[in-house]
Amino acid sequence: MKKIVIIGATGYVGSAILKEALGRGHQVKVIVRNPSKLMLTHPNLKVVGGDVTDTDFLSRELAKSDAVISAFNPGWSNPNIYDETLEGYGSIICAVRNAGVHRFLMVGGAGSLQVAPGRLLMDEPDVPEKLLPGIRSLAKVYTDMLLPEKSFDWVFLSPAANMFPGQRTGKFRLGKDKLVADEKGDSNISVEDFAVAMIDELEQEKHHQERFTLGY
Repeated sequence: MKKIVIIGATGYVGSAILKEALGRGHQVKVIVRNPSKLMLTHPNLKVVGGDVTDTDFLSRELAKSDAVISAFNPGWSNPNIYDETLEGYGSIICAVRNAGVHRFLMVGGAGSLQVAPGRLLMDEPDVPEKLLPGIRSLAKVYTDMLLPEKSFDWVFLSPAANMFPGQRTGKFRLGKDKLVADEKGDSNISVEDFAVAMIDELEQEKHHQERFTLGY
């Protein structure tokens, strides 16, 4: 059992990660903006309300944990998603460093994955324009905040191009910087299996200061 903190546990991906972590017996503290949105109760769950941009608060709450998993996202419909993503992750990464936490696992985006040599998914013409600010902000967190970071052991887990509610199969393929797609060129993963991969990494610690990805 690990003592972990999950940031953004009321969101689409964060809630799946929380369920998977509790299902495997980990002790979980969640930090959420609005605790009333989290209806789940569990003996191994502690809920703390707070703002991730309050770095001092966050540093105190992350202290003495074995790992931090962040699914923080200001919301895909938020017109300020680009700036708020960068502000939020600037604070989160600083707090992880201040708290002396060894492992930081982040829900990354698929946009910065390679679809061909010299071509990134977020630069493809069929990517919806309205999603680009959020996609590009996550890519910037990876390139500008995490890649230079050497003071703790981080992981940026990028999903497949399409992530959807589905089934927990535990069967998927892993990759590193290239989009994982099937023989038809489709790149898919259920949010349940994304959560499996995240908690697998929490437990097994196979990746270090790098990004990896997955798909069927």
